[in-house]
Amino acid sequence: MKKFYITTAIDYVNGRPHIGHAYEKIIADVLARWHRIKGEDVFFLTGTDDNAQKNAEAAKEARKPIKQFVNDNAKIFQELCKVFNISNDYFIRTTEKRHIKFSQEIFSKSFKKGDIYKGKYEGYYCLGCEAFLTEKDLVDEKCPEHNKKPEWREEESYFFKLSKYKDKIISLVSSKDFIIPKDKKNEILARLKSEELKDLSVSRKNTEWGIITPIDKEHSIYVWYDALGNYVSALDYPKGKKFKKYWPADVHVIGKGINWFHSVIWPAILFSANITQPKRILVHGYLTVNGSKISKSLGNSIDPIELATKYPADSIRYVLLREVSLGDDGDFSEEALTSRHNNELANDLGNLVSRVLTLAEKNFSKGLKKSQVDKKLFSKLNIKKIDSLMENFEINNALSEVWKFINECNKHINQEKPWEMKGKELEKHIYSLLESIRILSILLSPFLPETSNKILKQLNQKPGNLKEAKPGLVKIYKVKKEGILFNKIEEKMLKPDKIENNLDKIDIKEFSKLDLRVARIKEVGDHPDAKKLYILILDLGKGEHELQVVSGLKENYKKEELINKRVIVIRNLKHAVIRGIESQGMLLAAVFKDKVSLAQPDKDIEIGAKVM
Repeated sequence: MKKFYITTAIDYVNGRPHIGHAYEKIIADVLARWHRIKGEDVFFLTGTDDNAQKNAEAAKEARKPIKQFVNDNAKIFQELCKVFNISNDYFIRTTEKRHIKFSQEIFSKSFKKGDIYKGKYEGYYCLGCEAFLTEKDLVDEKCPEHNKKPEWREEESYFFKLSKYKDKIISLVSSKDFIIPKDKKNEILARLKSEELKDLSVSRKNTEWGIITPIDKEHSIYVWYDALGNYVSALDYPKGKKFKKYWPADVHVIGKGINWFHSVIWPAILFSANITQPKRILVHGYLTVNGSKISKSLGNSIDPIELATKYPADSIRYVLLREVSLGDDGDFSEEALTSRHNNELANDLGNLVSRVLTLAEKNFSKGLKKSQVDKKLFSKLNIKKIDSLMENFEINNALSEVWKFINECNKHINQEKPWEMKGKELEKHIYSLLESIRILSILLSPFLPETSNKILKQLNQKPGNLKEAKPGLVKIYKVKKEGILFNKIEEKMLKPDKIENNLDKIDIKEFSKLDLRVARIKEVGDHPDAKKLYILILDLGKGEHELQVVSGLKENYKKEELINKRVIVIRNLKHAVIRGIESQGMLLAAVFKDKVSLAQPDKDIEIGAKVM
């Protein structure tokens, strides 16, 4: 069986976790869960860095014994994992005996090899980074990562011959997939080739907190030389079964701020200790909140545990995964969460499951046996593509591909109208739709684990794997609908004067986000559950998918007046479900008193033309 070992960075416990901590763990969790449904033997590690000097400083400020402070805060990070259904196989703490033993062993090994020597360090030290910085690293005399002036320190220290391994590190980093994405790889390579690689201070003359070096009782091991080793110590190096089974790590998931430590310092330590290198460093960007960097001084740090008391954990997972392209910085806002929760989770997915289960219960209360599968429904489900995107760490694109199938299922219901069917035809369509949401429960399980379990419970099915994500496997369905998947979140409305101010400030960049197209109304039908609504099918020209729009034009236009009429449609509007029917766009119209008049382009304008 193929193995997959994935890790997150271990977190400092000098304070409570913020939304960025949750984001990293969710990324790793999705990847771990995906490889599990592929049938692989997965080991997923996360944990806390207990030994950092900044933890000791924070404990003093809190007027607590260091050990108690660290233990209390480590529990909060463990709670974070539970709240967001993080499926880690182990939660390591660097105060564990086996980790202490490992750190001292590799320190001693490097010392005996001649890679560690005693010296004196003079330089700028950033407590936030737990690192010495050069003047080149500073911006306006401040650490760019923490926006604080570093301290000038002069101290006795043991040094690690980082410079000795420069050529080996450059060769490793230059390999195709060692650092992902490519721009983060190029950043490291540029720095390695343009700067002198100085030897690294790996101890501090402080034995109050941390791991004592095995060669000098007056020194404790510098945090990065200690902390990075958790990825190996958790596997019981060197003779443990887990080490032999899972090392090297397949993926280290980290934030861009610690890329240098993982891509340069960690490989050098491993080279010195004669331990195989990890296969891949996956670097994610930072989260901003409402467009601003997360900062205590700005007061915009979001506690994810508190956030999960207001919104479902799956909704938070979803917006973080869907909004942000892995590797790039991304923004988090409660407005974006509310919008995606209501429009995509509640409307798209929630309504699909509700409609299918309602039809199944109504027509097959005693059970529905395996029937013929509607191949057309599954023709656009591309699991190989989704898997390929996941293997390339394009999580948001993979999730988008799953959502295409959700929208296809909703479109299928609207077009086929199974509520009007009987006999074998009805059995075929309901069975196929039940199979579609079973398959969706498998595909969504890495992203929305709680939601996936709720769907399976109503289908009376057990969790499946990726090989089972194909139609025609279930012999009989006995479904039991239990409420709805997602209750809608009440959206915060802007006051009228705020709306006017916002309109005044809209610039051309904002307006240009609208994709306005010329379309032809191809079909007009009555909404089955709303007397005042039409269902329009719009032609957008060659090579374009037709759009289905639910429109309130019934009191202003007869069907024959609308057929073949050229209109202007907003093509990239978020899809909505109106009275059980999906609407994929909106038409432009002028409204005066009770009269509605559709905006129409000239007849010689081509169908599909972009409206500027």
